[in-house]
Amino acid sequence: MVGLLLTQTVQVVSYGTSLVNRSPSEVIRYVKKRLEGHNKLEYVFLPPIHWLQAKFERPIPPGKLPSLGKGIQAFSLAPLLYSSEGYPLPIDNAKAHGGMPRLSQIRTVSTPQEIIRAVETAKEGDSIEILPGVYPIRQNIRTNSAGTQANPIRVFAATPGQVIIEFSAVEGFHITQPYWVFENLRVRGVCKRHDDCEHAFHVVGKAKNTAIRNNLIEDFNAHIKVNGIDNHWPDAGLVQFNTLTNNGPRQTTKPVTPVDIVGASYWSLHDNLISNFIKDDGNKVAFGAFMKGAGQGGVIRRNLVICTHSKISQPGIRVGLSFGGGGTQKSSCRDKKCTYEHQNGQMANNIVAHCNDDGIDLNNSIGNHVFHNTLINTAGISMRNPYSSSRIAANHLSGDIRNRSGGFMQIDSNEQLEQREFLDADRLALVRQIVPKTTAQSFVQDDFCGQPREPNSIVGALNGAPHCIETRK
Repeated sequence: MVGLLLTQTVQVVSYGTSLVNRSPSEVIRYVKKRLEGHNKLEYVFLPPIHWLQAKFERPIPPGKLPSLGKGIQAFSLAPLLYSSEGYPLPIDNAKAHGGMPRLSQIRTVSTPQEIIRAVETAKEGDSIEILPGVYPIRQNIRTNSAGTQANPIRVFAATPGQVIIEFSAVEGFHITQPYWVFENLRVRGVCKRHDDCEHAFHVVGKAKNTAIRNNLIEDFNAHIKVNGIDNHWPDAGLVQFNTLTNNGPRQTTKPVTPVDIVGASYWSLHDNLISNFIKDDGNKVAFGAFMKGAGQGGVIRRNLVICTHSKISQPGIRVGLSFGGGGTQKSSCRDKKCTYEHQNGQMANNIVAHCNDDGIDLNNSIGNHVFHNTLINTAGISMRNPYSSSRIAANHLSGDIRNRSGGFMQIDSNEQLEQREFLDADRLALVRQIVPKTTAQSFVQDDFCGQPREPNSIVGALNGAPHCIETRK
């Protein structure tokens, strides 16, 4: 009887609105919105709707969820290397670390004014070491000179966690020149108004080959923002082993997306921990990371994304990873047309958990590959816009794979995730309780922790070996 009443209510409140190919969570949120102000209907239908919502959006277990080895490490990463094209290269495994390289031209700084001055006057090959301490800074810090592939400019702490930079400015580091590296820093937004702490790192224009590695960045709207200016595009950046999080919902109408890349191509996002991004004002839609604006060739691999640590059904919409995001104004697109949002990108070996919307979203993006991801307590994977095209293979997911607008979707060897397969999936205790029944062709060469896959491989991000899910902190 309750199911029949709910069906009739959905039909009434959704009259004239297409809910085809929407996730159950989307339909539930829409019905709740339409019921607002109708006290009698709310009295009758909200209790069963909340019951139904809990079936699709399981409560998040209390307590701290493990990092699964992602995010900032307790030690310095192996020295940064570059490809023959000059792209900063991700390391395959944080365990293979060698500490900071031997640096020449080191400038040590120990006051906020010295940090600002050192960055603004740095030259090719300079290494700026910030000594341990807490540094309140109330202005943007701008780069003025370029590094080179042979001699990048580095800003770093010798030991992760011992340098805390507290920005009370709209932007923190404003990077406009190529070959800058930022490592081992803790960067915190401390603005009284959330509108006033937009970005910890803003990478723009000519700032190609920027590397942001092994940092803890917290309490910003878009922690790392990348976009073009004056027809220059900061391509081929690297974001690896960073922890990007917020300590509470963001009270802002501005975009809330910890990694927000618009128009730039060939960026790599590897081994980051992205969590707790909640937008509490405006359209209330937040993404963990997206690439959009007519860029191409982006790679999003081996990241752990936890949309929220508690109250999965709290107001707002939270999406894990996206090619396309919410779309881009033509004036901000690389081609000034946005015929597509992102082309030939790859999402592989990511674990995405506790999102009240899609774990992976593909919007007006073409030729993208979504391989070997594990989605826990999300609505699944969706592709939007009739011009979109994607190959979606060997993913292990709760929720569905939905082609919402008739684009081209090639689906291969995906499997539904069942709770009993792991010790406790919702707690990210991902030790397998049962041997996987099937294997799939290996669509990528490694797994979530960078270990090689066999020619035939288990679906999802984890290839089954215990070392792939150990927690080191």
